[in-house]
Amino acid sequence: MREATVKRNTNETQIELSLNLDNYDTIKIDTGIGFLDHMLDAFARHGRFGLVVKANGDLNVDPHHTTEDVGIALGMALKQALGDKVGIERFGSALIPLDETLSRVVIDLSGRSYLVFNAELTNPKLGDYDTEVTEDFFQAFAFNAELNLHAEVLYGRNTHHKIETLFKALGRALRAAVTINPEIKGVPSTKGVI
Repeated sequence: MREATVKRNTNETQIELSLNLDNYDTIKIDTGIGFLDHMLDAFARHGRFGLVVKANGDLNVDPHHTTEDVGIALGMALKQALGDKVGIERFGSALIPLDETLSRVVIDLSGRSYLVFNAELTNPKLGDYDTEVTEDFFQAFAFNAELNLHAEVLYGRNTHHKIETLFKALGRALRAAVTINPEIKGVPSTKGVI
């Protein structure tokens, strides 16, 4: 079973996160930020990942530290759960619609951290969630997982729909990339390591 648990404690946040790449029986999210909980739930369900997150953060300041630090912990857990990456597909992509919105996410589990994020999020707040921290979450995740991540809203109007399609597409693209293919011998790289 490819799984990992990360405990990350700072002066701003205390996070315990468990990720299971092969069994999605358990999805339980509690970050203290309702919209982020909803997005992480969508990521896990559409990616078919087991995900348990308990986060306590300085929400009296704003949701930035908690959102970014959950992204860091999720990236760290993914890197640990993947181990040596033997037999994985490595690449994954997804196009996800939600009513008027269409988003695309493309991933390469290359061992190199890079983010391209293109989304015009016109509504600055959704509940107690500052929408600008969406990019910070994706960057924290990509850099700590050591993967290339291209996330783009192709078109849409509703900010909730835009962010939700990005998280769902992230789950679906990641599912494709982490899938074990028995035809792949070793790691899928000309270098012999990723």
